[in-house]
Amino acid sequence: MRIAIVDYGSGNLRSVSKAVEKVAPLGTTIEVTALPENVMKADRVIFPGQGAMPDCIANLRRTGLEEAVRDAVKNKPFFAVCIGEQMLFTHSEEGDVGGLDIFKGNVVRFPSNQTDLSGARLKVPQMGWNRVSQRIPHRMWNGISDGAWFYFVHSYYVVPEDPSLIAGVTFYGKEVTVAVAKDNVFATQFHPEKSAAAGLALYANFLTWNPD
Repeated sequence: MRIAIVDYGSGNLRSVSKAVEKVAPLGTTIEVTALPENVMKADRVIFPGQGAMPDCIANLRRTGLEEAVRDAVKNKPFFAVCIGEQMLFTHSEEGDVGGLDIFKGNVVRFPSNQTDLSGARLKVPQMGWNRVSQRIPHRMWNGISDGAWFYFVHSYYVVPEDPSLIAGVTFYGKEVTVAVAKDNVFATQFHPEKSAAAGLALYANFLTWNPD
């Protein structure tokens, strides 16, 4: 089995690669790659990202990887993380930039004046651990408890037009979509590679997930 981790110059690549290595079966090839042909040849694709959405989408196009990513979304198990998830959507408020438009919806910023249930001001970005409630049964959630803790670093989040895409939510001033799923695509706002056992379980599930 060949796993491609897409390197378009904006990802937390070493941490992702190390996390996948920990859970990969013997004989798995894990390749961090900036070559479109290697993404095309892979059996499964991980699409990470961190930083600003305008820079990430520009880098993806500059490196010639956009077409390979679009092909993977159509044809093989595909796991997008953080900015990788955001880029799957139509548009982002960050830099007023268009995304890949794989899923209809927008990427919006947390309000600066939002508060928690006690009335205390919430910091933006959300940085740290938060619980994720599973909205749909999915094989990517196998062995992960509903309400498990995952690690976040983000100021923006996705708002899908189609609520059936929503696979997981968290609460940060309000309910926020932090995982989406459709067919062979699963994507999270949180960082599995920074999320201890629950995050490793998610990567392990991805390596054995065979979408219908």
